Amino acid sequence: MKTLDKYIIKKFLGTFVYSIILIISIAIVFDFAERLDDFIDGHAPFKNIIFDYYLNFIPYFINLFSYLFVFISVIFFTSKMAQNTEIIAILGNGISFRRFMRPYFISATIIAVFSFLLANFVIPYSNKKKLDFEYKYIRNPFRNDEINIHKQIEHGVFVYLENYSVENDVAYKFSIEKFENGKLVSKLMSDMAQWDSVKNCWRLNNYYIRTIQKDHDNIVQGLTKDTVLNLRPDDFKQRVEIVETMNYNRLNDFIEEKKLEGSENIDAFLVHKYQRMINPLSTFVLTLIGLSVSSRKVRGGIGMHLGIGLLLSFAYILFMQVSTNMSIGGTLPPILGVSIPTIIFTVIGLFLYKLTPK
Repeated sequence: MKTLDKYIIKKFLGTFVYSIILIISIAIVFDFAERLDDFIDGHAPFKNIIFDYYLNFIPYFINLFSYLFVFISVIFFTSKMAQNTEIIAILGNGISFRRFMRPYFISATIIAVFSFLLANFVIPYSNKKKLDFEYKYIRNPFRNDEINIHKQIEHGVFVYLENYSVENDVAYKFSIEKFENGKLVSKLMSDMAQWDSVKNCWRLNNYYIRTIQKDHDNIVQGLTKDTVLNLRPDDFKQRVEIVETMNYNRLNDFIEEKKLEGSENIDAFLVHKYQRMINPLSTFVLTLIGLSVSSRKVRGGIGMHLGIGLLLSFAYILFMQVSTNMSIGGTLPPILGVSIPTIIFTVIGLFLYKLTPK
């Protein structure tokens, strides 16, 4: 690695880390001021606020805006190099612009790999601790307001319940239907099913079982019956943000489970999965755009470059929000909705690169 590469990588990563520390410090101050009343009302210990909330808030915040930090970092230190005529001197020394870009993309690769690992293996753990803190000290107790809930718990086995009480772990108007080759073979109905935490099973009250046979139907009735199902109380206590606490492998398994159940939130879960994979690629796209915008010496200097950079970065964030919401709403396939901003800004980056004096 040449001296030039080391110089630019040091500048890139140094500015990136410095901007993260600066922005996170400001974000923590504002967040603390906003949540102070919640902390006081929830009687949250200061130690828990620091170590359970803010210590786990930092990785989430870093990854959430890492691409924005990359963009600002590239524009900031490249503009300074351009204003100091360092870039002209480098190119005038026989180094091509493409060769000049190499250390930028080495740095971008380091950040992208770091972001991918952070999103899939570190942040899920820190998010769990942060959300546990919020559930305990800030948020209201969880209530399941769903009605007429349908789930497929195994292939050919469907459960239905009118509603679920989180406080008592009771499913009301509970029924189980079993199908074979598309035909109903048995149906169980009960007034309620209550979770028995000692036996780890469901206790059915006032149940009725109808088994459909060739010649006749077999009917069994009773007051109580214990049954083991591929269904647990936690399945009814999961907020949508539960996916934020899952690593890559667990998230894939969770999505398959929800597909089997026929969950209505599949698109939201898939969007979250694809964001973890595709968002790190935006590091390369925004590095290309930032370098192309700021490598030319202009009269406005760093201020002009930063203004253009912030405009483009906010446009990128806007595109991401719109396309993500369209995917969650079912208008776009999740993979396409997550990818569109990166594709569009890759084209913009290549166009700006073509216009850059070399």
